[in-house]
Amino acid sequence: MKRLITLVLLLAFYCVADAQENNAAGIFDSHTDVGGASVKRGSATYIPETEQYVISGAGYNVWGDHDEFQYVYKKMSGDFILYARAEFLGSWVNYHRKVGWMIRKSLDGNSPHVNAVEHGDGLTSLQFRRTADAQTEEHKLPITKANILQLERKGNTYIMRAAVFGELFTVDSVAGINLGDDVYVGLFVGSHNADVLETGVFSNVRISVPAPASLVPYRQYLGSNVELLEVASGRRQIIYTAPNSIQAPNWMPDGNSLIYNSDGLIYKFDLASRMPQVLHTGEVKNNNNDHVISFDGKMLALSSGVEKLGGSIIYTVPITGGNPKQITPVGPSYAHGWSTDGQSIVFTGQRNKEFDIYKVPSNGGKEVRLTTATGLDDGPEYTPDGKYIYFNSVRSGLMQIWRMKPDGSDQEQVTNDSLNNWFPHISPDGKWIAFISFLPSEVKPDDHPFYKHVYIRLMSTEGGAPTVIAYVYGGQGTINTPSWSPDSKRIAFVSNSGNNGGNK
Repeated sequence: MKRLITLVLLLAFYCVADAQENNAAGIFDSHTDVGGASVKRGSATYIPETEQYVISGAGYNVWGDHDEFQYVYKKMSGDFILYARAEFLGSWVNYHRKVGWMIRKSLDGNSPHVNAVEHGDGLTSLQFRRTADAQTEEHKLPITKANILQLERKGNTYIMRAAVFGELFTVDSVAGINLGDDVYVGLFVGSHNADVLETGVFSNVRISVPAPASLVPYRQYLGSNVELLEVASGRRQIIYTAPNSIQAPNWMPDGNSLIYNSDGLIYKFDLASRMPQVLHTGEVKNNNNDHVISFDGKMLALSSGVEKLGGSIIYTVPITGGNPKQITPVGPSYAHGWSTDGQSIVFTGQRNKEFDIYKVPSNGGKEVRLTTATGLDDGPEYTPDGKYIYFNSVRSGLMQIWRMKPDGSDQEQVTNDSLNNWFPHISPDGKWIAFISFLPSEVKPDDHPFYKHVYIRLMSTEGGAPTVIAYVYGGQGTINTPSWSPDSKRIAFVSNSGNNGGNK
């Protein structure tokens, strides 16, 4: 399969190898050879079907007091986060061939710049030239062969995050690099040899404009990308982009549509037409991101804010829409899971100033409290075989994944690591748990805010260490609710960016 993908990329690349300079490519405005002295002329193409960039460049190096390489770029200002999976195509010629992200003050070969780069021998480093004609400096990261490269600008500070796909980021940074507000931002390839073209393939390319410090949480929002993630490969595809907040996509059991919330309404999103349509929910129009579809696909549980009843209230409505039926008498109550027989809903409820997991008949009735530990318990979800309810709990210090029997007995911890882990979702085949992880350096254990650096991680239901399957700027609303495809091969989620990110 890998060989076939390589052949397809090579064919697509050589079909456009004579592309002219200054042609737009994907989300970028242009591409060119920087430095001007290369014997071999570089080229670049974007493959819409796979959302990949294939870039070929020559040049003596990106180093010393000047650079020569092929650059695919756009102009940007302010703060931003750059993310890509970068791979070399073909066997290496020189240890110091390079692929990566670069931010430059100008397109001159001697321009000040910062780059996050992987070398041909696996060296992974943060490189920078402070002023024009100055010597390039380097921070070597303690990992090698990193194919996940992220570069963030925060004022005059530049932060590099790098990982081998599946692992957590290693982080380095440099401060005091003044490139001006307006900069060139893009992907680059250099061969370290003016007579040789080297080629890099960049996948999952994302540019996110982060939330400004002035943003008021839960009142102001960034734009949203609805993405589909192929679990086996990590390949991501943006299927819909909106300038407002979209949250918590559920995948319908028929595999043809998603359900999500936006601005208090519930939308059904057709995967074939890529068009959303409002789902009728009567007078219940203050819906949040805690909604969940029954296993048989016939009913939808909603959570909708009702201030006079104490906050979020749970309702049920046919999946085709209708007038919702109120299930919980008081709030806050946040729906998360249906029992496999459709007779019960498990939810997070605050009662007596404590958040716990409760179960309630899906037609309404007496609530049954399932957890009693001090601290937040949240995100309950039944396994497809009905044997367990998975949830997340802060009882051990950090937020971790737990599970219990449907009657609340035999509560046991599933994850035990250095991150805050939320919202376990069990694949329809029962083999996998997907969940979102927040960084303790950014987020308190009992909080899951919008607009943070998060991981989507995967682990076997039989145990073992989690692996990263997506590196995301998101958080609240990314995967709050069950989001697996019916065939257990993909996950729907939301990433976020300000309107200048250009992820289209």
